[in-house]
Amino acid sequence: MIHVEHLSKRFLDYERGWKSAVDDVSFTCQPGEILGLLGPNGAGKTTTLRILSTVLRPTSGRAIVAGRDVALDPSGVRARIGFMSASTGIYDRMTAWELVEYFGRLYGMQPEPLRERMETIFEWLRMNDFRDVLGSKMSTGMKQKASIARTIIHDPPVLIFDEPTSGLDILVARTVLQKIGELRELGKTIIFSTHSMHEVEKLCTNVAIIYRGRLQAKGTPRSLLEEFDQPDLEELFFHLIDRADSDGGLAEAPTRPVSSTAGG
Repeated sequence: MIHVEHLSKRFLDYERGWKSAVDDVSFTCQPGEILGLLGPNGAGKTTTLRILSTVLRPTSGRAIVAGRDVALDPSGVRARIGFMSASTGIYDRMTAWELVEYFGRLYGMQPEPLRERMETIFEWLRMNDFRDVLGSKMSTGMKQKASIARTIIHDPPVLIFDEPTSGLDILVARTVLQKIGELRELGKTIIFSTHSMHEVEKLCTNVAIIYRGRLQAKGTPRSLLEEFDQPDLEELFFHLIDRADSDGGLAEAPTRPVSSTAGG
């Protein structure tokens, strides 16, 4: 499971002083759940995920991932998570098979169990038709599938996906969402950052809405709509942003999009 308690992260801006990217955030995600982390660009989503994956250290607060503290036992956390970052590239000179094998070896997997696991994953993700294609020759959809494969190769109990459908066409995005849903059914603990309201409604058991580094609301989509008396997640999202701006005197909330999205 993931347990986040009063998590904060500050960065020093030499012109404006210390700025909070994440401010007193708390939430829990249990096995068999997908927590949708929803917010506009710059809200603190990626910073939160980077703390959970031990890329960044928190300024204060605690985060326990799969029974390990991200600050006190980062190597223990890394052994028990799969982190798919929106900014992580695919190695141009490796084939899909070589790439996934390389990450399996980094996790200390032995050759025979690794090969068996790879055969299962390549079949599951329908990657066999491009297993020998170099990264430089892969389509966006191929790269995204390869990224998922290397994220789950060591069968971690906790999975963190940072906008995994970004840039994908609708058919590949649908496949990716289906596979993440299947991972939930296997009992994985999953955090899913997205800019799409539709993806949250379709996939997530719980949602946490973050804005300007602070958690504005958390719960099941249905319970939040009832609590704030809103007709859908998009209206809920902008209601919470408007409320935060009014309470905190923040300037300029995001412009409402034409489609059902909330920014990256």
